[in-house]
Amino acid sequence: MRCFWDDAQRAHAPASEFFNGALHPAADVVERVDSVLAAIGPVEAPPPRSESELLAAAGRAHSADYLDLLATAHGEWVAAGRSGDVLPYAFPVHRRPRTLSRIDARLGAHAYDTCAPIMGGTWSALLAGTGVLLAALDVAVAGSHAFALTRPPGHHAGPDYMGGYSYLNWAAIAALASGKRTAILDLDYHHGNGTQDIVTGREGIRFASLHADPATDYPFFWGSAEESGGNVLNLPLPRGTAFAAYDAALARAGEWLAEDGPELLVVSFGADTYEGDPISHFAIQTGDYARLGARAAALGVPTLIVLEGGYAVDALGDNVAAFLSGF
Repeated sequence: MRCFWDDAQRAHAPASEFFNGALHPAADVVERVDSVLAAIGPVEAPPPRSESELLAAAGRAHSADYLDLLATAHGEWVAAGRSGDVLPYAFPVHRRPRTLSRIDARLGAHAYDTCAPIMGGTWSALLAGTGVLLAALDVAVAGSHAFALTRPPGHHAGPDYMGGYSYLNWAAIAALASGKRTAILDLDYHHGNGTQDIVTGREGIRFASLHADPATDYPFFWGSAEESGGNVLNLPLPRGTAFAAYDAALARAGEWLAEDGPELLVVSFGADTYEGDPISHFAIQTGDYARLGARAAALGVPTLIVLEGGYAVDALGDNVAAFLSGF
């Protein structure tokens, strides 16, 4: 499997995030990348692309005003006399049509939590990640499997909002840019709420997600089984889910995705389903990931895999490598 990475993605290195009533060290640390790179072997750098090409791809999934915020937020934050990472603190309960100028208001209008800090290098890292994604997508569209080592994660980012460490939605961008009938399979402990919001009702795309029950786990307001319908299938699972139950749900998702005759599979793979993940509560073991990868590969179509969560840094590389080996 061809694997792609751009070292410029290291420029996103936030110091902290706010959740559960306190400021914590950021979970999406650069060391996650080092763990994966050490385990998967050689990676390729993406070919150079113009910023306009990268923006055009991102614009398939995200609004222009949201992309503008991501590009300018840190500069506006500094210009307002602030220091440190950019974080929102005020959120509209109901969106009201008005012109927003202050950076705090713009942030709140395009975020749903305080877990997606923006720093000086975030935008350049996102552009680099888009290049990595498109390079891997080209390989998959041409008929082979590919892995895009995307960082930061993406599946919580919606059409015009960030959250959950996510800013650009890699899976949705790939599906919308592919020109292929696409199945998106989200295998992360947390529901891919942003992906669901972007692709719901889209012709030629199906989205299936296996995740922790939102009654007990983030992102809470999306991902219930009752939201399934049309081109969306949500399969929430209880805390403590181990391989047998997870594999059965994955088989069900694969059968449902196959019904639409996909030409391309995009997998949002998060290894935070691992039994030792510090912020998650499933019981998947490292030895299980190869079998889960093989189960996903059984769909029998060219596949693009993007990296989502996984915060047990020491085990992350082995878990990713095991999943990729299933293909």
